[in-house]
Amino acid sequence: MTLIRCGAVLFDMDGVLVDSTPAVARVWTSWAVAHGLEPAEVVRKAHGRPSIETVRELLPNGDHEAENRELERMEIEDIADVITLPGALQLLRAIPAPRWAVVTSATRPLAEVRLYSAGLPVVQHLVTASDLQYGKPRPDPYLKGAEVLQMAPEDCVVVEDAPSGVRSGKAAGARVLALRTTTTDAELVAAGADWVADDLSALALEPFERGGQLSFRVQ
Repeated sequence: MTLIRCGAVLFDMDGVLVDSTPAVARVWTSWAVAHGLEPAEVVRKAHGRPSIETVRELLPNGDHEAENRELERMEIEDIADVITLPGALQLLRAIPAPRWAVVTSATRPLAEVRLYSAGLPVVQHLVTASDLQYGKPRPDPYLKGAEVLQMAPEDCVVVEDAPSGVRSGKAAGARVLALRTTTTDAELVAAGADWVADDLSALALEPFERGGQLSFRVQ
């Protein structure tokens, strides 16, 4: 049993709150085939990063903005099997709204569609690829997440499932709880994760006083 204390929690979306893995794989596989690329490698590269960064890397001479818009359209349409991951709904309902934010590499329209489709509560503090110049693994997303909550990054815990997101959280100065929903322990630890758990159902919020720190038991 591990006890984690913090002022606020910054949640990644895909692989942490929402299971969109099948949809992401379908969209990126279709895109890869259309461009004569290896689907499995493209899906791997796209995980946990802003889509436009993957497009720029794989199609250096392409129309990056147009390709990114098409990928966003495809992902917004492919939500039939997007579901909430274990423990996510209960935990978000338990933490006071000013103490948590969602920080995702998805664009804002895509993030809003996935969160709504998964049946999660309205997110008051949402940081997306649409709000940032630089995405994960740079520190900018989680620095912005801490800023919108008016918290110091070192007083926040980031919850991630992708090595790029773990690196982003650590680079911002936060501690990182990694979930093994999509990635192996070895990769998460190598990226700098402070703790590793199965999913959010492993976290239990302890009773806390108004204005006090959040305390989580992690099984």
